[in-house]
Order: sequence, then C-alpha cells, then structure tokens
Amino acid sequence: MDIISILSYSFFYLALFFIFNLLFKSRKFNNLPPGPFSLPIIGNLHHLKRPLHHTFKGLSKKYGDVISLWFGSRLVVVVSSPSLVQECFTKNDVVLANRPRFLSGKYIFYNYTTLGSTTYGEHWRNLRRITAIDVLSNHRINSSSGIRRDETQRLVKKLAEESSSKEFVEVELRSRFFDMTFNNIMRMISGKRYYGDDCDMTDAEEAKEFRAMVTDLLKLSGANNKNDFLPILRLIDFENLEKRLKKISSKTDTFLRGLIQEQRSKNQHTNTMIDHLLSLQESQPEYYTDQIIKGLALGMLLAGTDSSAVTLEWALSCVLTHPEVLETARYEIESNVGQDRLLDESDLPKLPYLKNIIYETLRLYTPAPLSLPHSSSDECIIGGYKVPRDTILLVNAWAIHRDPKSWSEATSFKPERFEKEGELDKLIAFGLGRRACPGEVLAMRAISLTLGLLIQCFDWKRMNENEIDMREESGFTLSRLVPLKAMYKARPVIKKFVE
Repeated sequence: MDIISILSYSFFYLALFFIFNLLFKSRKFNNLPPGPFSLPIIGNLHHLKRPLHHTFKGLSKKYGDVISLWFGSRLVVVVSSPSLVQECFTKNDVVLANRPRFLSGKYIFYNYTTLGSTTYGEHWRNLRRITAIDVLSNHRINSSSGIRRDETQRLVKKLAEESSSKEFVEVELRSRFFDMTFNNIMRMISGKRYYGDDCDMTDAEEAKEFRAMVTDLLKLSGANNKNDFLPILRLIDFENLEKRLKKISSKTDTFLRGLIQEQRSKNQHTNTMIDHLLSLQESQPEYYTDQIIKGLALGMLLAGTDSSAVTLEWALSCVLTHPEVLETARYEIESNVGQDRLLDESDLPKLPYLKNIIYETLRLYTPAPLSLPHSSSDECIIGGYKVPRDTILLVNAWAIHRDPKSWSEATSFKPERFEKEGELDKLIAFGLGRRACPGEVLAMRAISLTLGLLIQCFDWKRMNENEIDMREESGFTLSRLVPLKAMYKARPVIKKFVE
C-alpha cells in the first residue's frame, strides 16, 4: 500500500471520528463515566502504558472507580471497585455476558466459537453444559486425582533425588512448575506425559513448541492490540499481528488435531477428556464436533497450565518471604497428616490455612490482573453512569484486591485474613457471574496439593539475606519478572519414598 493510500485512509477515518463525536458523544453518549481527554483517531491509546492494571489504577485514582476511555473508536469502561463489580455481575450480568470480538478470537479461538470467546447465547450455553457435565464435573475432577497425585509426587521425588538431607541446594522452580502443570492437563486431556525422564523426545519437542505458542498467544490476547481498535492498522497489518496470529492458529490446530487423531486410532477406552468427548460424538455429532473438542482442549491448556504454574511460583515466593507462614502451614500439615505418609488431595479439607495461603496469593498476585474483557449487549447503568451498547468492560481485579477500603493492610501478605467470615466473598480471582472461570475447583486442588507437598517434604530458605525480587513481568498473565530460585533440602518424610 503506497503512502497516498495510507494518507487517504487516515483522513477518511479522521473525518469519521469527528462525525462520530458530533452525532453520538453530545447526544447518545451523555453521562458517560469520567475519564481523561481523548485525542482524535487514537482516543486514549496513548495513555496505555504496560502493565495496564497499574495504568488503570493510576487513572482510577484521578477519575474514580469507574472510568471511560476510548480505544480508537471503541468505548472502554474500566471498573476498579468491589461494589461496582458486584453491580456489574448481578444486576447487569446478562447484559455484560458477551465477549468483544478481537482478532485473537477470530484466528486462534476458531472464529469466536470457544467457551471463552463466543457470544452469549445458545452456543455458549451448550459449551457451558458440556464443560460442567463432561469436562469439569466433580466426578471428572475426582477421577483425575490420580494424575495430579502422580505428577506432583514425581516433582517432589525428583527434587528429593537432587537434594541432600545435610546441605541446602539451589533450584530454579519456574520451569519445574510449568512442566508439571502441563503434564497434569495434558494427561487429563489426552493421557500423554510430555516432560520427564520417561517421555519421548519427539513429544517433548512438540510440547516445547506448543508452550512457546501459548506464551506468544497470551501476549497477543485481551485488549492489548491497537489493530483491534484502529481499522487503518488492520489494512497494513501493523506489527504483522494477523500474520503472527494465523501462524499460531495453524500450528495450534495441527497440534490439537493430532491429539484427536491419536485418540481415535486407539482401540481401547482411556477415560481421557478427548476420548470421553469422542464417545459422546458418536451419538450426538452435532454437539460434540471436532472443532468443539479442540476448542475445549485449548481452553483447558490455556487456563490450566500458565495460571496454575504462575500462582505456585508466587505462593512459594510469598512463604519464603514470610517464614512464619511457612512454619504455620507445616505445623498444620504435620498435625493433620503426620510424617509417615505424603499429603494427598483427600487431606486438603483438613488444611484451611494452606488453602488461605493460596487465596492470599491469588489476591495479591491475581493471575489475570485484568479479568477477561466483557462486552455490553445493551445499554446499562454502572455506578450511576450510562454504559452504551457494545462497550468493552474491563475489571481491574488486581486493583480491587489491593484496595485499602476493602482490605485491612491491603498490600501485606496475611493468609489469616480469610479466617474472617465474608473475606473470601471479596476475592474475584476466578471472575464473577455466568462467565466466571469454571475451573476454580480443579485449580485450587492442584495448587494446594503441590504447595502442601513442597512444604511437607522440604526445608526452604531464600538464596541469601536479600529480599526476594517480587517485581512483575508485563503480560496478560501476572508472572514474576525474575524466575524464582530458592535453597532447599529434603526432610525425612520424603526420603522414605526415594530410598
């Protein structure tokens, strides 16, 4: 495209923008939430500095708990108040049940047909029913407990083999957590392990490539891409966004299609998620299409690997920073489980303090600091302000979880706060309303089991006397900027199982 064409399009969209202002802002869009002054064409895109949840918190301090911004020609409302979030997902839950149509949804999520990306309606209800009954029901989660037990025990036994009972040794934990969570989810989906000494090298390389694609995808997801808000940038494929998304889409689909074909080729029932859905496909092919199965598998991989690994890394960082929390958790485990066997999922209901450590980690280091974006299907009122149809709603969960008006000592790590009745109701790490994350039970079990075993089986300490670096990496998922390294040594309870 030559420079004259680009300039022509620029002037065309500039004219449209001013016409839009005259026709709508003065009439239909009166009584919008307050916000900073927006520029022609780009709106408030110049305000968006990463990480976005910090930027939005700064703007909310200046303009209020509900603010409006223009991302190009799209109106975006950001909510940073617990009471307003409750208003959104009780009073306005149906109106705000849609998802905005971003390019990532078109190319990666099968043209907006997956559970997380599809429009609210009959197709979404069908996917939600399949997820609740066939993927994440209590029965299915219970039946996969052996997988989580095996993968978590493999992790602690591997650490024990590399450790000493006399000397503390160093370990980098991020990669261990990611490998474990990936194996957990992949075994639930397809029955295959991808990481470990007993794994096929070809599978490991395939998984490594897929994990890299997931990392790239998360960077390109959410309300992060200017191309979604400035049509002219799509014409020139700014930053090669569509080209990159198409490449990821092709590779992701090839990987998922291979999983389905592999399951079909087996002559025996394996009780994996894909195998179970394929058996249902035989009697109800219109509901259990290959595309739906691929979309459900992709959703499990995206939601169940990175977020769980990230939360584990933050949780261990927090207990290393607060040794008294580590000792309290260990005392609880030893009092209820003992030192003659390894902790199991069936023990978790007896370990409320361990669970509170996870809740407090989710509060301070919410895996998705900006919850998945919503889109209004009709006009509604939030906080007394008018929110027009087709507005993008963003919830700054990170800011809400650190609001001193809602939490005492809001930035301090205090798991015991959740012993107080009603505190857990304020936690929105898994979202609210009908589009909340359906994997909360699975995630809490997997994370609690792993952290509990790490505390039961090893003594831990920081690398040195310096405080642990708790800086965040900028991205869709709230990762640590620096991978966690720690010193550890095996305790007697684990040595019994590796000798």
